[in-house]
Formats: sequence, structure tokens, C-alpha cells
Amino acid sequence: MSSNSFAYNEQSGGGEATELGQEATSTISPSGAFGLFSSDLKKNEDLKQMLESNKDSAKLEAMKRIVGMIAKGKNASELFPAVVKNVASKNIEIKKLVYVYLVRYAEEQQDLALLSISTFQRALKDPNQLIRASALRVLSSIRVPIIVPIMMLAIKEASADLSPYVRKNAAHAIQKLYSLDPEQKEMLIEVIEKLLKDKSTLVAGSVVMAFEEVCPDRIDLIHKNYRKLCNLLVDVEEWGQVVIIHMLTRYARTQFVSPWKEDDGLQDNEKNFYESDDEQKEKTDKKKTSYTMDPDHRLLIRNTKPLLQSRNAAVVMAVAQLYWHIAPKSEAGIISKSLVRLLRSNREVQYIVLQNIATMSIQRKGMFEPYLKSFYVRSTDPTMIKTLKLEILTNLANEANISTLLREFQTYVKSQDKQFAAATIQTIGRCATNISEVTDTCLNGLVCLLSNRDEIVVAESVVVIKKLLQMQPAQHGEIIKHMAKLLDSITVPVARASILWLTGENCERVPKIAPDVLRKMAKNFTSEDDLVKLQILNLGAKLYLTNSKQTKLLTQYILNLGKYDQNYDIRDRTRFIRQLIVPNEKSGALSKYAKKIFLAQKPAPLLESPYKDRDHFQLGTLSHTLNNKATGYLELSNWPEVAPDPSVRNVEVIELAKEWTPTGKAKKENPAKKFYSESEDEEDSSDSSSDSESESASVSGEQDEEGDSSDDSSEDSSSESESESGSESEVETRRDKNSKTQGKGDSEDEEKENEKSETSDSSNEESSSIEESSSDSELESENELESRKVTKEKEKRTKQDRKPVTKDVSLLDLDDFNPVSTPVALPMPAFSPSLIADLEGLNLSTSSSVISVSAPVFVPTKTHVLLHRMSGKGLAAHYFFPRQPCIFGDKMVSVQITLSNTTDRKIENIHIGEKKLPTGMQMHVFHPIESLEPEGSITVSMGIDFCDSTQTASFQLW
Repeated sequence: MSSNSFAYNEQSGGGEATELGQEATSTISPSGAFGLFSSDLKKNEDLKQMLESNKDSAKLEAMKRIVGMIAKGKNASELFPAVVKNVASKNIEIKKLVYVYLVRYAEEQQDLALLSISTFQRALKDPNQLIRASALRVLSSIRVPIIVPIMMLAIKEASADLSPYVRKNAAHAIQKLYSLDPEQKEMLIEVIEKLLKDKSTLVAGSVVMAFEEVCPDRIDLIHKNYRKLCNLLVDVEEWGQVVIIHMLTRYARTQFVSPWKEDDGLQDNEKNFYESDDEQKEKTDKKKTSYTMDPDHRLLIRNTKPLLQSRNAAVVMAVAQLYWHIAPKSEAGIISKSLVRLLRSNREVQYIVLQNIATMSIQRKGMFEPYLKSFYVRSTDPTMIKTLKLEILTNLANEANISTLLREFQTYVKSQDKQFAAATIQTIGRCATNISEVTDTCLNGLVCLLSNRDEIVVAESVVVIKKLLQMQPAQHGEIIKHMAKLLDSITVPVARASILWLTGENCERVPKIAPDVLRKMAKNFTSEDDLVKLQILNLGAKLYLTNSKQTKLLTQYILNLGKYDQNYDIRDRTRFIRQLIVPNEKSGALSKYAKKIFLAQKPAPLLESPYKDRDHFQLGTLSHTLNNKATGYLELSNWPEVAPDPSVRNVEVIELAKEWTPTGKAKKENPAKKFYSESEDEEDSSDSSSDSESESASVSGEQDEEGDSSDDSSEDSSSESESESGSESEVETRRDKNSKTQGKGDSEDEEKENEKSETSDSSNEESSSIEESSSDSELESENELESRKVTKEKEKRTKQDRKPVTKDVSLLDLDDFNPVSTPVALPMPAFSPSLIADLEGLNLSTSSSVISVSAPVFVPTKTHVLLHRMSGKGLAAHYFFPRQPCIFGDKMVSVQITLSNTTDRKIENIHIGEKKLPTGMQMHVFHPIESLEPEGSITVSMGIDFCDSTQTASFQLW
């Protein structure tokens, strides 16, 4: 929202500038200015006319242009009244674009947006999930306190929506409502607690973001969902992963003990001088064995490791900071390679990554030493990147690689980028300070740079040499003399002040040069920079105390000039020095100690990394980048001394009691069986107890039929079950049903025996079980004779009695989680008589009623019941989605329907009757089937355009 408002302000400012420009140029070229203004006005008028048109195509084109204007940063707020009129359009494409526009301008045009609030409320119950989500986004964008109750109610309803996309937008709306009315915090926390239990990866990142904004201190809400978030982390969207990882980092620092205790224990043992070696060893071993990593701590580290290979730099950076802050130090090294990989990204990413590497390399140099050459500066790098790479190279410098680095630095000093060259000189000074073996070498190299033609290089060299000479002042008198001669050529104030300071500090070592330097400075005192004037005063005071014969008059002259200087700092310093070094009646006791005050031994400066103090900020945060606590920053807490109770993260698993049959024997079933309605149990028991009914499908086909017969009942109660069990998704429900059907293998033998005892005619060669028993063939012939005696009148009467049955086909039946290598029962038309004859020649076991087929990986084998044989008076229908392009239209979904005749009579004229389709949904039906032989089956194809929604397609099957 902030970025949008910024863009709007920028555009508003641009508009004002344009109007001013028109007024200014109207006197010179009024026609041109008026033409520019009129063209924009005419363009908006054209769009308004298109929006008021009766044709959807014109409205759609206008909305596309308007959204294009917004994307280019142009102001389209004048069109708000014309756009908002189309919010109730029946065309889904127009409605989507209208909502995109309203989300952008609803906050600015609140009064007009409020007029359509009833439309938004109706849209919250639209069958299309995109419309529901867009309506919630617009509603939450109208930042008016009066509609807070409406927003709260909408968020509660959306949090229980079947669509995870709508629930995701509900989580986004929580943050907007909280910023509008913080008093709703408690009610919003209840919604957050509910959404945290959601099992959808689409919702996880958004609800954690809402948690961080509304109640980041409520760690108790995370306990039960900790393991679920860790396991879902890999499948969450990239930006959701970043938010979750940062939250889990803070959580881990409060719930687990430090994994670094082992290293701390070893350091403490080194201090115990009076303990014997055996005692120290025992103490060390005790500390090593006392720490055991919590399994939940290990779970987080293990599940985030694969994300180091993410294509998103923010995800990699988030995992890196997690390893840095909560992983054992021995395991943190794996992040170095991933961070170095990010250096191939754009310069903004490089800048953030290099800043974090600079902080890490101060404490743990060994992590990045193998990748030293990756931090060499390229000529195409911007200055900010070059400076950071220099910082990292300085941190990684040691006795082994310093010679290589110094040769690299010699090249950098010659760079045309003067700021980078100056930074390189500072780097050389730091290396000389940190590594004593190369101090003299670095100092000699810096002295050579004093003769460089570039004034900035010389000035920076002087400043660095001054700091180095403070460490060993007695040994470098010649260098001070050489630097004093540079005062005639150097004009940079910092460099001139550094030379004067060095001369004053070592005035007793250069007694002949120091007075002459003061004489030259006294000539140009009035024209010098304030920083140089202060050092001239200090130099005069020091020479007055050590060599007053030669410099007394010069010092008084300089003090008189400073007394009337324009800068009050110079005047104050002059008065102070005069009273201190020139004793008189008014002088106090301090004048006795003037020499000790001015010529006291100064401590050598510490050349430290500017990133040394940033380690107390969490890596990868804005506060770390700015080196200042930003608004909304949540600090990492210290490790607890004793880990809190880990049982709070345990999730109770409800063990369901076994179902007992009337005979007293336990019936084996999947625990998910209890999820389904009692009607399914009654249907299963009736199917297993009836001996008069016969089905020609294989055992696995019967199991699929029984397992899927509760689709309708489970869909009716899906919303209720979702709110109670933490937003169960439709895909997971169907996965449970699939596992349930596979768990009924114990009754397989009994069903095979029932099949053998039941009758079937010669068309059984199309089924998936092949039988060669002579007794079965006799039964088949008898049943065939009986079926032929049925009169035509009976067939007609049966046909009239058979009522149309309305069935639904839904896109929610698509199941990607179905195991593709399970044995499947082939549909009846899959085998031709010739293929059956070939199969009979093989040594197939007659007891096997299922043929194991290796299904293609991209085709799910899960079928669903469309019409049960009991409801269809003997006609059964199953359907599945073949996942193939539909031949009836590019927007349609292909559906394969298998029709089976389980009766002993022929069924004629099977066709699709009345269709009850929602608005916009289309269906291409199959051609009518003239007749279907007893125990026969046929597969037909249909095409359905679901309009990107989860609505069901209802039709009547005759």
C-alpha cells in the first residue's frame, strides 16, 4: 500500500507540474498547450463512453486500457465513477479488472466506494473464488472506521472458505483491519489462530505475516503448529518462506537452548589454570555430553537446508541468517557457498548479501576463506559493491594470503574511481595494523603513494600514515619530514590537518622543521579551512611550550588572528590556549600543567571494521542494513538457560475405536473412515450382504465404487468439517478415501467367491477377471435363456420406471496425490475378444481377478462414482479426468465416463437429459447410446468448461 500511495503522490505532483507548465507556456503557444490538455481529456471521455456501452467487448477493452494506465504509473482516478458502475457486471473478465482498479483507488475515493459496498458484500458469496477474494481485497482497502464490523464479519467468513486463495486474502485483510482499528486485536487473534491450523501451503505464509504484524509476542499460538510449518516450508510460496523462516528463527531463540554451549565450555576450561589436566578433561567431556539438540530444533535446521538452493535470493538470505543465529557453528559453514552464488545477481542483491557477509566474516573468517577470489573487485562493479568487497577482503586477510591481497590492492589504488582508491588506501592501513609482519611494507608503500599525481590518493595516504605513525612515532622521523614538505602542494583540509598534527606531536624530534611549518601556516592563516586553523593553533601552543625562543612571537601573532576569526570555535579555542600557555595574574592552576596537557601521550587509534557493531541486529533485516533500529524491528532474544517444556509442541492424535460388525469380529478400516457419513456404512453393508445383485467389475473396481459412493455426502459436509479440522482441503479428503479403498483388501477373497457364484454371459470377456470354470459357463447359459424370456413390454415398463438422476461433476475431483503404480481394474471396453484369446494362451492364475497395469505417470488412475447401480436401476456410471487436451474446446476439461449395465436385460437410449449449469459454464455431451447389452459397458467422452471455478456441473442421465 505504501508503494501505491507513493506512486500516486508522485503522479499528483507530476500533474501539478504539468498544469503549471501549461500556464507558463500558454502565452507563447496557447494552441499547443490546449491541444495537449484536450487530448488527455478526450481520451478519458472515450474511455467513459466505452465503459457506459452496452457491449461487454467495449467495456473489457476500456478496462484493459485503464489497468494499463495504472501499470505505467498514470493517474486514472478521474474514471472512478464510470468504473464503479460496472462492479456488478455479469462478465467475469470485466469484474476481475474492475476489482483490480478498485483495490488501487478505493482508499482515495472512499465516498464513491462506499456506495457500492452492498455489491461487494454480495460478491463475497460469488461462486467464483477469484471474485470472492477480489471483493474482500476491495472491502479491506476502504479505510473507513464505520465499516469495521462489516470487514470483521467478511474476514471471519472468508477464513472458513473452501478456497485456499480466499483464505489467503483473508489473512492479508487481517493486517489492514488491524492498522485501521487496533481495538479489534483480540478478535483478529482468534482468526489468526484458526488460520494457523490451515494445512494449505497457499495460506501459511500470509497468516504468519498477519501473526507477525498483529501479535508477534503470542508464541503460544505457534507451539501446536511448529512442526506443521517446518514440514510445509518447502512447498510454501517464496515470499511466504521468507516470513516463516524469520518467525521460526525468533521462535527457536526462545524455545531451545544454545547449540554453542560446547564451544563456550571449552573456552572456560582454558581459564582454569589450577585444575589438573584430568579434571579439565572430565569437565570438558561432561559439557560435551550434557548438550543434546532438541529434535524440533534439528527438524527446523534440516527442513530449511534444501532452501539454500532456492532461486529467490531473499529465501537463501533468510535461511543463511537462520543458520547463523540458531545452528551449531560447525554446521553454519554450508551457507557460505549459497551466499557466494548470490553474488552473480543484480547489484541491489549483491549489496545486501555483501553487507551480511561482511558482518559474518568478522567473527568466522574460515567460512569464506575458500571463496577469497569471489570477492575480488571487477571493473564493472559500482562503488558501493567495490567498497564492501574491500571490507570483506580486509576481514579475511591473514599471514597466508596477505601478499596476494597487497598485490591486488596495488591495482585498486590505480583505479579511476577515486572514492574506491581512497578506500583501498584505508584498507592497506587496516591490514598493516592487524598483521604486524607487513606493517613496514605497507607503510613504505603508502609513503610511495605520497608522490602520486592524484591529490585525493595523496591526502588519504597522509591520513593513514598519520594513524600508523602513532603506533611507532620514534622510528619514523624521516617520514614526518617528507610529509611536512607536502604542505605546499596538498590542498585537502584533512590531509593538511593530519600533517600539522603529526608535526606538533613530534615537534621535539623535528626541532628545525616544526617552527618553519608554523611560519608558513601563519602567512595563510585567514584563508585556511577551520579544521586546519584549529591544528595551527595546537601546533603554535606545542611549539610555544617546547621552543618558545623561536616561536613566541609567531604564536602570539596566530593567537591574535584567531581572536577575531569569524568562527566562534576558533575564537573559543584561542582564548583557552592563551590563558593556558601564557601565564598572567588571571591564570589558574592549570597553566602549570599546560605542557602535560598538550604533549600527553595519545593512544593509538583502533582501525576497526565499520560492520563490527552490527552483529546485534538480525542478519538480513532493514535494521542491519541501516545499522539503526527500524520501525517494527523485532529483536532476537538471548538463548534460555533451560529449555522450556517441549511437550507444548505435541499435537494430540485422536485414536478412533475399531468398528465392530454384528458378528462380533473387528472390521479393519482406515481411521479416515470415520470422516464419512453413516449412509456410506449402510450402503457398504447392504452391498456386502446382498447375494442377488451381481457386478461384473473387478474387485478393485468394487472397492473404488464403495469408497467413492460417499462423494456427495462428503461434499455436503465439507465446509463444516473444514472449520472443525483446520481447513481440510478437498484433495486431502480424496486422498483419505483412496487410502480407505486400498485398506479393504481383507474382504477381497469373499468378494471373489461371490463373483464366481454370480452369473454373467459371454460378454464377461471384456471384464478384468478371466474365468475358465465349466460350472460357471453352465450358469451363464442358464441365465442367458432366462433373460431371453423377458418380454418387450417388461423392458418398456422398466424403461418408463427408470427416473432421471441428477449427478454432479466437480473440478475438485481432480486428484494429483493418487499413487500411480497401484493395481487398476481396466474398464470393460479395454479388452477386445482377440486380446482375450491371446491372454488365455498365457499361464495366468485363474484366482487373480485384478490385472496390475503400470499406469502412465502423468495420468491419475482415480475414478469417481457418478451414478451408483442401486440409484440407476442397474445402470452404473464412473468418471475420471484423463488429463489430456479436450477435443471439444481449448477451455474445456476432458471427462471420461464409463457406463455399465449390471442388469440381465438390455438398456436402450442412454443420453444426457436436462442440464442445470451455472452461468457461464458450458458442456459438450456425448452422443446418445442406442443400447447397452446386459453386463456390458462402454466409455464415452465429454467436455466441460468450469470457468475456473469449483462449481459442480449438474445434469440428468437417462
